[in-house]
Parts: sequence; C-alpha cells; structure tokens
Amino acid sequence: TNVYRDFVELPSQFNENYLTEKEFLDGFARHYQTGEPIPSELVEKIIDTSRFGAGYACLRQLAFGLTDMAWHTTTTHVDDPAELERRATESVSMFDEVEGCMFSPQFSHIFAGGYAAGYYSYKWAEVLDADAFSMFKRNGLFDKKTADSFRTNILMRGGTEHPMTLYKRFRGQEPTIDALLQRDGIQPEEPSMPQPVPTKKD
Repeated sequence: TNVYRDFVELPSQFNENYLTEKEFLDGFARHYQTGEPIPSELVEKIIDTSRFGAGYACLRQLAFGLTDMAWHTTTTHVDDPAELERRATESVSMFDEVEGCMFSPQFSHIFAGGYAAGYYSYKWAEVLDADAFSMFKRNGLFDKKTADSFRTNILMRGGTEHPMTLYKRFRGQEPTIDALLQRDGIQPEEPSMPQPVPTKKD
C-alpha cells in the first residue's frame, strides 16, 4: 500500500497487544483437557516476563536509531567512526566504553537493509501501536465504534494520506509515549476510572 516505512508496522504490531489481555485470551486460550480458561496468574507472569529488561531494550533501540541518523546526516568526512558512534549514543549510553568495539560495521539494516535514516521506525511503531491500543483499553477491547474508526482511518487508507493525518483522525491527537512506557512497566499505568456502584431499584 506504499505507506511510509515508519508507519507500516502499526497494523501488524497492533494486534499483538491483545495477546496479554485476559478478556481476549478467554475466547480461545483454554486447557486442552479441562476446558478451563488460562489462569490470570499465568497471564500476569507472561506480562511480567515481557517487561524484564524493558528499560535496557528501549535504550538499546534508541542507540541504534541515533547511530543510524548520525551516519546518514553527517556532512563531513568521518575519520574516527568509533567517536561518531560514541557521540551519537552518549545520551542513552548505559555501559562504559570498551575500546576497539563498534557495532556499525555489522549494522546491516542501515547500510544494506533498506533502513537508512529510518531505523528509528522500529521504536516509533511501538509508540504508535501502544498508543492506538490504549484507545481500545479505554473504550473496551471489542468496542465496535473504536474498531470501525481504526479500520476506516488507518487500515483502509494505506498511503493515500499522510500517516499523522490518518492517525489523528483515528486517535483525536498525536501519539504520546505514555502508553508504551506503561505497557513496558517503565511508567505506572493510569488508574482506571471508578465504576459507578449500581443502586438497587425498589
């Protein structure tokens, strides 16, 4: 559909969000002998496991994106590629530098893999799919109105309009990183709105 590379992963990654939602899993994830639905405790363990090392994984991905941009935006000859890497990643660096080590020579995505000046799209796609899914978390996983809007404004449009135009039409605003940070366990989830207590009718 010729969509921008930093938008192409939204539809596919979006669906993965359902796989840790008990309401969704109860529709098919049942014990093959007893028919019992998957236990909530097991779902929580899956979520906790997926969050292990999320902070490290995030900074690592950012380091790759920043290095990619550094290589593809430099306008001067690079005499010291290790220094270019160091400067590009110093804002997200987690470990002491190991002399003689570089990852650029094996970073095939950005030199032969079609992601030149676009590697950031991996992390950006996570921002988009988490933010989009937050609408379903808020309105209901199977809310028809939200699903119709996602289908009409995102899935059906392909590359016919700018991705941000499409996204804002669906979401009502530009995406934020909050939903991703919450999903990864880096930021506390927003408390759900209190449900009204039903009153007994006479």
